[in-house]
Amino acid sequence: MRVVIVTYSPGPTLAMCLASLGRALSVPYEVVLADNGSTDGAPEAAIRPGGETAPVRLLRMPANLGYGVAANAGARNTESEWILVTNPDVVFEPGAVDEMIAAGGRWPRAGSVGPAILTPDGAVYPSARSVPHPVRGVAHAALGWWWTSNPWTVAYRRERSELAEHACDWLSGSCLLVRSAAWRSVGGFDPGYFMYFEDLDLGERLGGAGWLNVYAPTARVTHEGGHATSRQSARMAAAHHDSAYRYVSRRWPGWRAAPFRLVVRFGLAARLALTRALNILGSGKVATRSREHLPDSSSDD
Repeated sequence: MRVVIVTYSPGPTLAMCLASLGRALSVPYEVVLADNGSTDGAPEAAIRPGGETAPVRLLRMPANLGYGVAANAGARNTESEWILVTNPDVVFEPGAVDEMIAAGGRWPRAGSVGPAILTPDGAVYPSARSVPHPVRGVAHAALGWWWTSNPWTVAYRRERSELAEHACDWLSGSCLLVRSAAWRSVGGFDPGYFMYFEDLDLGERLGGAGWLNVYAPTARVTHEGGHATSRQSARMAAAHHDSAYRYVSRRWPGWRAAPFRLVVRFGLAARLALTRALNILGSGKVATRSREHLPDSSSDD
């Protein structure tokens, strides 16, 4: 099995992630660290040839090319049935990956399988979501960052869904098991997304190709979240809004949807300006928080 971890100066979280992997699956596996330019030495320290432990290989990107490009490179040329793409700040509970593989076996058309993702304080993050409808997406983007319980955000994030195994529209890319055949059928992540929305886009394209995205909450992981984005919050906020518009423009193309795209473009620009202003005023959490309240991705490299 191929495990792809996208890294960008991950610090001590990478060692914790790798240690937890050994308890999370019982099948043979290899790890590829697709590195986007780390400077902290953590990926280099994690390299190991194998033997009694799973081999860890470092794959350096020529520059910071984004989450999707790095993940695609790390997954390339694998003969494994399954590919696990994960952030380095994810800690797996014992047997978690085995549970995800078992869920994939129960759903023969499962193109991707996602676990229950817990926040550091033990809350369940809404990682199995719906594809945003235009009205729902706009309302969520406009209201979700300050009125988190509004009906459009709740519907989009499916926060009140039962914690039961089910198919959904898309799954968080922070920890995602993908069937290799499904991954190849859609070409992996769209490299046009630097960060954010690449998992929404992948889930939608998998569904369009006849695959299912399956949420398997019997598998549990804890995701620290935002450890890389918080260091460059202004840049990541801009990347988030760029990805949002890319998704909207590709999801609703053509002249008939031009007014809608124009509204979205101006709305995102205004929201980004507000985010930057609040950051200047000292609200360092705004950029990280806002990424959870758009039709977004949960991928943090």
